[in-house]
Amino acid sequence: MKARRFLKLTFSILAVPALAAGPASAAVPHTVQPGETLWSIAAANNMHTNALAAFNGLSADSQVVLGSAIQIPSEDEALTAVNSAPQAAPAEPAAASQPSSGPPPAGGYTVKPGDTLTGIAANAGVTPQALAAMNGLSPDSQVVSGTALKLPAGAPPASQPQPKPTVIPPGGPQPTPAHTSSSEIGQIAGQHGVPGSLASAIAWQESGFNNGAVSSANARGVMQVMPGTWEWVQQNLAQSQLDPASTQDNVKAGVLYLRQLLNDTGGDQRTAIAAYYQGLGSVRQNGLLPETEQYVNNVMALEGRFGGP
Repeated sequence: MKARRFLKLTFSILAVPALAAGPASAAVPHTVQPGETLWSIAAANNMHTNALAAFNGLSADSQVVLGSAIQIPSEDEALTAVNSAPQAAPAEPAAASQPSSGPPPAGGYTVKPGDTLTGIAANAGVTPQALAAMNGLSPDSQVVSGTALKLPAGAPPASQPQPKPTVIPPGGPQPTPAHTSSSEIGQIAGQHGVPGSLASAIAWQESGFNNGAVSSANARGVMQVMPGTWEWVQQNLAQSQLDPASTQDNVKAGVLYLRQLLNDTGGDQRTAIAAYYQGLGSVRQNGLLPETEQYVNNVMALEGRFGGP
């Protein structure tokens, strides 16, 4: 459930079908569903996040509030909004230099457990292609924990804190400085009819088993559960009250949601994994986005590490 990444988590039984763009000056409202982000809403409507944000008077990294209305603009309205958005002042001309094969580095980042190239690029505000080129990698490369990557131009300078501090609003789940293990995750998953290897693979990909992890999209804990998803799981799937400060209940919430996705997809693990990241409504309407394809491949590769097929 990223933030990352990106992403994510639109429930099929609650998802509102993506609204097609109408004629010029015909924006239509979309009510934010559990787990949705500005990025996932833009993706479901085939537009860039910047365009959707500009039309709604938001920044591209703004968080959307469950139940609030986001206006989906037509193509003409989106283009007008982007063109009318305040532009950054032009940079001073750079001194003449020798041609290079890529942009100059702007800082560094050490890969953490569960990181992906696309996730690091998104958090740094650059494209995966630019990050890959800077480090001599292909855009679909796997990154290894502990590796130092150079950040290309456009990323925050190395002197800035990375990542930026995240303000955690009230409500569950709450991040706590605790880690869990694949055996504990497998035990919780087994109690709820979910393959332990699959739950462990997603947990590792999402957070590296770290319940203190918080994404830029405000996904939290081991399973990177969004606050709206937490509330939906509590009201619709959990048989008892979930403790927002419990590492085990963070895993339980993620597992219950994953079980729902497996049920909704007829047991198709690949589609369920994609829906965990991108949202089932978006997957069904748009297919798997490139970042989602990489996420699914990462999780399926990790599943074997945790005893899966």
